Amino acid sequence: MIKSSLLMTSILLFSTASLAESNLARHGYIDNPPSRAFLCSSMGKNLNTGCGAVQYEPQSVEGPKGFPEGGPQDGKIASGGNNNFSQLNEQTKDRWHKINIQSGKKEFSWSLTAPHRTTSWQFFITKQGWDPNTPLTRDDFELKPFCERQDNGSTPTNRVQINCDIPERTGYQIILGVWTIADTANAFYQVIDANMTK
Repeated sequence: MIKSSLLMTSILLFSTASLAESNLARHGYIDNPPSRAFLCSSMGKNLNTGCGAVQYEPQSVEGPKGFPEGGPQDGKIASGGNNNFSQLNEQTKDRWHKINIQSGKKEFSWSLTAPHRTTSWQFFITKQGWDPNTPLTRDDFELKPFCERQDNGSTPTNRVQINCDIPERTGYQIILGVWTIADTANAFYQVIDANMTK
C-alpha cells in the first residue's frame, strides 16, 4: 500500500512538473524598456505596486491572439484578457511608473523563459491625445503596428531584440508589445508606460 501511494505520488509530481515545463515554454516579457508587468516584479524592483499575481510571473500575461481584430476585449488589453492579472487593467495618469523614452530608433528586448514557435512580434502605440484616465481600448491605439517582425513559425532564442522606429509623441503614452505564438491560439501582451520626448 505504501509503495503504491509512493508510486502514485511520483507519477503526479512528474506529470505536474511536465505540465509546468510545458507552460513555461511559451512565456516571456519585455524587460527593455521595462514593461508594466516587469516593473511589478522583484526583477523590476517592484517600482509598480498593488499588482496582484503578476508580480510573481510577469512572463505569463497570455490571452487570445489576433489583436487588433481579435485578442483581448477593450478594457482588458493590458492583462491580455487574463483575469488572473486584472490589476494590470487599472488605468489613470498616475497609476503606473513611467519610463523616459525618446521617439525614433529604439531596441526592444523580450526575455523568454524558453523558446517557442512564433508567428510574429508587433508593437502598437497610443494616439496623441488619448485619455490616460480610462481603461485601454482599441480606439486609444494606432491600430497599424509601428514595428513588427515576422518569424513564420520559427523558434526564437531566449532573448529577442527588435529594432524599431518609435513615432513622434510627447507626454504619457503606452506602447503595446504582442508576441503571437504559432502553434497555440494565444499571444503574450506587454504594455510599457512611457514618458515620451521628441
